[in-house]
Amino acid sequence: MDEIPWKPSKEQLQSAYGSTVPDIIAPQLKVLFVGINPGLYSGAVHHHFAKPGNRFWITLHRSGFTDRLLSPFEEKELLKRNIGITNIVQKATASASELSSDELIDGAKKLVRKVSAYKPEFVAFVGIGAYRIAFGRVKAKIGFQEEKISGCKIWVLPNPSGINANYQIDDLAKIFREFYNQAMKAN
Repeated sequence: MDEIPWKPSKEQLQSAYGSTVPDIIAPQLKVLFVGINPGLYSGAVHHHFAKPGNRFWITLHRSGFTDRLLSPFEEKELLKRNIGITNIVQKATASASELSSDELIDGAKKLVRKVSAYKPEFVAFVGIGAYRIAFGRVKAKIGFQEEKISGCKIWVLPNPSGINANYQIDDLAKIFREFYNQAMKAN
């Protein structure tokens, strides 16, 4: 894993409020991971899941999605593996809890248009609470969902943020591996 090229200052973090992180996306991906929204750290460095302590990258590696541990600064390597990343809401905040239900619902509408245009096989939401609110699926559980977005299959995964104490890294890797086995090894 490459070292982080630079660490944002407090001022850079504060000025990242409302900034965006470019999607890592291409037509007809196998998997499009969908985060809730970028944190300030990600907004400051313009890379997904970039804050030290976020377990997304190690979870991808330990579950089989990547053959080595990637850094957020290598995120475009995912495209070579037929994987992409976007968010429900594009604007960076200090915490996803700062987002209103209306912002999540509006973000879901925009995401549906994006998914319709790019047509990934699987749309994998990384954060069940945001998925429930954004798509009005209050009873959704972790795993495969019966509904689809524009014909694309949906899978919901736990949020790998370091503040999600409900899941330890081994738990996350196991759940992501179950998804990997369905999404990447099928066909």
